[in-house]
Amino acid sequence: MLTAEDQLLILMQAASYLSAIRGQGAPGARICYERAESLCHSLDRPGLLYVTLIGQWRHTQVTDKLSAAMQVAERAHSLAQKQDDPTQMIWACNALAATLYFLGDFESARRFAMRAVDIWHSGGGQFHRGDVDTPVPGCLCYRALSEWHLGEIASCQANMDEAISLAKELKDMHALAVALHFAAFLAHYERNPTKVERLASEVIELSTRHHYAQWLPIGSILHGWARSAFGDATEGVSWIEGGIADYRATGGLRGLPFVLVLKAEALYLGNRIFEALEAIMEAEGLAERLEERLWRAELHRLKGVFLTAMGADEAQIEASFCAAISTAKQQKSVSLEKRAEATRAEYRRQKASVLRGHGFRLPLC
Repeated sequence: MLTAEDQLLILMQAASYLSAIRGQGAPGARICYERAESLCHSLDRPGLLYVTLIGQWRHTQVTDKLSAAMQVAERAHSLAQKQDDPTQMIWACNALAATLYFLGDFESARRFAMRAVDIWHSGGGQFHRGDVDTPVPGCLCYRALSEWHLGEIASCQANMDEAISLAKELKDMHALAVALHFAAFLAHYERNPTKVERLASEVIELSTRHHYAQWLPIGSILHGWARSAFGDATEGVSWIEGGIADYRATGGLRGLPFVLVLKAEALYLGNRIFEALEAIMEAEGLAERLEERLWRAELHRLKGVFLTAMGADEAQIEASFCAAISTAKQQKSVSLEKRAEATRAEYRRQKASVLRGHGFRLPLC
């Protein structure tokens, strides 16, 4: 007969394994963490309660609305404050930084990420192999990605490099997969397909070796985008569509609006304009349902690009570009604001050329 303590230990280990191997959206992990939380309360184990809360946040973060994920993250933060525990505070700050980042609040995301990293650098926080991964590399990633949006390009790459280096130093392969896939995202932000392809290959190799069901399809999607950018849109779209299907199979939804943007860009490069617009419309619907505002400015901008290629009404096109600029300003995303303004300027320049008989097609950025 298993004691309550034994049951708690088994549930925690099972949840950690399921999250790492089958993906953070695995239904079994959520069930384990919920049952573990009940045992933590009955056994008065606040030290393990925060682990169950982080596990529940991790699952909610990838499967549900961001408002639901924020509620769990705030519970974890409140517990960390009550316990005055640096390890718990690092995890709580990681949860808040991640949720705020996908909500499009880049300043707040960076602030919580920096707080976690500062605690770590001051010698606080102890992590063990029972964790799914170590949160500090993830915090460095969210700091780097937020800095890119805020226009602090020089520091964002340094922080991303530190995230990868730290994961390797800690020999934390799951954290390394997280850092590598975020580094590939950053390379996409910078429109660097060579770097995206290299990092995607590393994600695929690492995920295949360690059976990471969540990160393997992300690597495939990124690889597909790079192939499209290099001129092989047919192969690229195939990789992307296969990756999206495999990612959905893990139960994950977080980030789907972004990867649908990658699909839309690949379709556009393959002259499949109507399908590209359909992918953007699907991304908009998902972003609304999941409350994901991370890439909303780009959704508006690319919609304008695709509408231009289709010869849509000028007012509709201008409205899309204006929405992109307005959204980026609201989120203080300097980088996306500049990109949207540059695309609108190119649209107006080409529109003047069309009146003189020239073609009309906008670049992706």
